[in-house]
Amino acid sequence: MHNILTRINNLSALLSSCLMGLVAVIALSSVLLEMNTAPPKGSVSILAIKSAPARTPHFRVRNQDVTFTKFNITADLSPLFHWNTKQVFAYLQAEYTNAQGVHNEVVIWDKIIRSKDEARLNLVDKHKYAFRELSTSFDNIGPATYTLKYNIMPYVGLLTYGEAARTEEPVPFPEVQSLQ
Repeated sequence: MHNILTRINNLSALLSSCLMGLVAVIALSSVLLEMNTAPPKGSVSILAIKSAPARTPHFRVRNQDVTFTKFNITADLSPLFHWNTKQVFAYLQAEYTNAQGVHNEVVIWDKIIRSKDEARLNLVDKHKYAFRELSTSFDNIGPATYTLKYNIMPYVGLLTYGEAARTEEPVPFPEVQSLQ
């Protein structure tokens, strides 16, 4: 009738089909669970911004302005955690339009949150990444809106993005001052 290799092949095909069906059910139930979860609440406030000229290590002659940002974040991201949440990637993003009319989004701070216990953010911190303008200067640039965003990374399923907090009004960039 059938030899042993044919029977092993049929059994492995059945088991892999059952496993893929289980993964699909888990992913679908995770999406439905996230749709019924209330979005997290929080607030972002900018405490201080200072712009200064800085020499760029990548270019020999070109100088760029760099902005130092100090901020306050208060947010509760614990509603994002459920049985299929592996971790949450939270980040503070600055959105502004430069003098040429190009919309820019720059991540200035981030944190990986691995458990529900770490999900309550109440911190006063400074930028983690350099905030530079490619046109070399923050002069003639409109104000920036700072947003706390998150990315839910599940064990199985699709990545989910969202927004937890936003500054109430756009924050203007200060005039560039020398660091002397």
